[in-house]
Amino acid sequence: MPELKIEREHTLGMAGARLVAERWREQAEQEWGMNCALEPGEAVDRMRFERSGVSGELIVTETRFDLQIQLGFLLGAYSGKIAEKINANLDELLGPVA
Repeated sequence: MPELKIEREHTLGMAGARLVAERWREQAEQEWGMNCALEPGEAVDRMRFERSGVSGELIVTETRFDLQIQLGFLLGAYSGKIAEKINANLDELLGPVA
């Protein structure tokens, strides 16, 4: 299965990162039809998500967003376009990569 790994550093702190992660969750559920489950932690939050052909996890810390996505066979052919869309989405939420 094709896998995407997208990592972003930020300076939002944990409270700000949680707000951004919540906005990302809302978009993932509404626009992409994902089922999301948040597992909050003291220093690390994990948000697991899935839908037909896609599953993954967003790991949020006070300085990083780490997104790992596993694509099913059919969506694997579109991995470049999917990564491009996710990067644009993160740019919008966090600001462009420095």
